[in-house]
Amino acid sequence: MDASFDAQSDADAGPDAAPDPAPGPAANAPAFEILAPRSQRLPLVLASPHSGSSYSAAFLASSRLNARALRKSEDCFVDEIFAFAPGFGVPLIRALFPRAYLDVNREAYELDPEMFADPLPAYVNTRSPRVAAGLGTIARVVANGEDIYKGKLRFAEALDRIGRCYTPYHTALRDLVDATRDAFGHALLIDCHSMPSAGAAASGGRSGRGASHPDIVLGDCYGNACAAAVIDAAENFLRGLGYAVSRNNPYAGGYTTRHYGRPRQGIHALQIEIARDLYMDETALSRLPYLDVLARHMTELVDTLGLLPPDGLGPR
Repeated sequence: MDASFDAQSDADAGPDAAPDPAPGPAANAPAFEILAPRSQRLPLVLASPHSGSSYSAAFLASSRLNARALRKSEDCFVDEIFAFAPGFGVPLIRALFPRAYLDVNREAYELDPEMFADPLPAYVNTRSPRVAAGLGTIARVVANGEDIYKGKLRFAEALDRIGRCYTPYHTALRDLVDATRDAFGHALLIDCHSMPSAGAAASGGRSGRGASHPDIVLGDCYGNACAAAVIDAAENFLRGLGYAVSRNNPYAGGYTTRHYGRPRQGIHALQIEIARDLYMDETALSRLPYLDVLARHMTELVDTLGLLPPDGLGPR
């Protein structure tokens, strides 16, 4: 299943680098991709909403930033870290459009009125903390705070992006989650992300950051999005591998975790944030050798969570 948007593919820049977007549009490219197993073995669904790197020519032309600067908002290589999923009997949905273009981990209409040349309808959420930070459904800034656009957008542009990318992505994700619950009696959605590395390192953890600068942050919306057994098992497993793990700090879970996590209805959601300097050079946007080790550990984590006994997944 996929949806289409006007995109252009990445150029090949070697086996380890995250390449810059290549010139030349490729119309009707898919907005997302579902990597489906031949047969689903575990009651899990994985999502990578921020690893997309296909940029439309129109978007690049509208931005005051170069392509490399725009890519600072990407969760580079996260879809690769979890690409094992289909072979392990678990579906993975990954967005192909970039986060700087549209963020599916937001409400559909979290928009900054200062970004638009025309008035926004009353139903638009213009006052969320995410909008105030410049990181609404259509972001005003990239990760380092630089403004994205040369000028103001039309609301019709927002409607177009939402209709072509946001709505189809969430329709497909909802279908995957519901089908998993119907097949297994319950479902666990893991929303997969990466986070910028913190500053000076403390002691402890694989990267040396320690508890104050974790390697991995697990978010369950402060206990509301999944059964305690899920986040307990994830934290214990990751700590056993030597990772410094934090719960809900500084990331408790975004829209996807809040919206889909309904433990009383048999649907659990857990957000995982992985520190980028574990697996990539954040300046060069290139892979580090540890990416393969991390991918193996995530495979083992998924297996651990998928085999949790259903009778331990009741509401808190």
